[in-house]
Parts: sequence; C-alpha cells; structure tokens
Amino acid sequence: MLRTVAALALVCAGVIAMTFWVLTRPAVLPDGYASSHAPDAANGALVFAAGGCASCHADTEAGESAAPVLSGGLALPSDFGTFRAPNISPDPQHGIGNWTFEEFARAVTLGVAPGGKHLYPAFPYTAYTHATPEDIADLWAYMQTLPPSSEPSLPQEVGFPFSLRRGIGLWKRVNLREDYALGGDLDETQERGRYLSEALVHCGECHTPRDALGGLDRSRWLSGAPNPTGKGRIPNITPGGLDWSRQDLVYYLTSGMTPEYDSAGGQMAEVVRNLAQLPESDRVAIAAYLEKVPPVSQPE
Repeated sequence: MLRTVAALALVCAGVIAMTFWVLTRPAVLPDGYASSHAPDAANGALVFAAGGCASCHADTEAGESAAPVLSGGLALPSDFGTFRAPNISPDPQHGIGNWTFEEFARAVTLGVAPGGKHLYPAFPYTAYTHATPEDIADLWAYMQTLPPSSEPSLPQEVGFPFSLRRGIGLWKRVNLREDYALGGDLDETQERGRYLSEALVHCGECHTPRDALGGLDRSRWLSGAPNPTGKGRIPNITPGGLDWSRQDLVYYLTSGMTPEYDSAGGQMAEVVRNLAQLPESDRVAIAAYLEKVPPVSQPE
C-alpha cells in the first residue's frame, strides 16, 4: 500500500513539474519576423527616443550626447527588490554586441534573453510587445551605431522566490497581453497615439496601479500609482484626473510646462526630453489618445 501511495505521489509530482515546465517555457518570435524590412536607423533613433531607452540605460556621468553610452546601472526599486538596468551597448562581452537581431527582438518584445532565460518585467516588454517588427528592426539598426561600453552589468538585487526566473513564465501568461488597454473605434490620430502611449512610450508602466503580483490593473488604466521610490504619487492622467486641453497637453509634452506654469520634474522631465525629439504630430496623437482614455476619478 505504501509503495502504491509513493508511486502515485511521484507520478503526481512528475505531472506537476512537467505542467509547470510547459506553462513557463519561453515564447519565441513568429517565423520571418521583420525579414522583409530594410532597417532604417534614422527612424530607429526616434523609436529609441520614444522608448526612453537612454533614460534607464545611459551612463549619466558621460553627460548628454547624441550617441549615448548605454552602460546601464540605474537602480529601479520595487516591492520585489531593486532591479538594475543592464549594459545594452554594442560591446561584445559586457553588452549585446554578440546578440543577433532575432535575440534582440525576442528580448524586447517577449522578455526572453539569449539562452531562454526570462527577463524581469522591470524591463517594460509587456508594453514593447505591441511594437511593430519594423520599429524593432529600426531600433536595432540605430543601436548598432552607438558606442560600446566595457562596463559590466550590475546584478539584480532580488531575493527568493522572485530570484527563480522560471516562474516569470507564469506571470507572463497573465500579464503579457496582445490586446491594447484602450479598445473601441479610434481615428487615425488616436490609433497612432495609442501605439505610442501603450507600446513605445509605455505610459502605463508608471501611471497605472499594479496588483499584488506586479501586473498592471487595466480597470484603472492611467489613473495614477504610488511612486516606487516612495516619494509622492505618480498622477492620474485620465480625463478624470487631468482637465487640460489638447493644446495644453501638447505644450507640456513638448516643453514640460503645465498650464499652471509649473514644470515637469523627476523621471517625467526625462520623458518630455525624449518626446520633444519626436514630430509634433506624435505629441498631438498622444494628447488625442489621452482624451479618449476612460476617465477615472481622483482618489479621495
């Protein structure tokens, strides 16, 4: 009898382990991803600016440059530990210089590193998964033009059980979604704004509250969230919390100045500097998108 029970326990354990392994296996790119596209590094520079890549990965001690050094190191605090932005320069040893384009695209859009390791979602691939293959190819082409850095990436400061990356595969099954947060009928400008806001600029990563496992609460999309640094609160930018006109929004995204003559600070100042590099039509599109987002009232 005991042998039978033990055998059944082993079988059950094996089934559970196999199910876990299948459910958490890393996703792969579709066949022929961006294979017919001729990369455009000039557009890639705009994608790079919209994505805020330099804000997390650039060497701040090197100063502002038209060709930032992407040595990483920025600390990103969270409830799960402190994440460190890695070196993503073209350096072959300490950066991503030995990666193929397919490995790069898989990391950016699916959160999977070369070799199949899940990346922590402190890297906003849940937003970048909406980016078009053409924009990812252009981004890759632009990043090849940047200077390499031999600065090693710093380790992630994440404790057990979050240090077990295989479990991120389960998290992705819930939070790595193909659909946009904002659905419904949109005009061309609003669609462009949705693409920029939800994919490249990843506004939701900061402005949307999260659940207990760190996933974005889409029922309160862009309604504001606690600042991970513990200082203040990231504001509600739905029409229920922000009553600015489209002109006000575009001016703010261009200059950082609010209708009340205040100025953007902290990480938002970096976002404005990035968005100011885009065509004005893109900032208009983001403003049009924000007008379309369902309003969420300010918390009491």
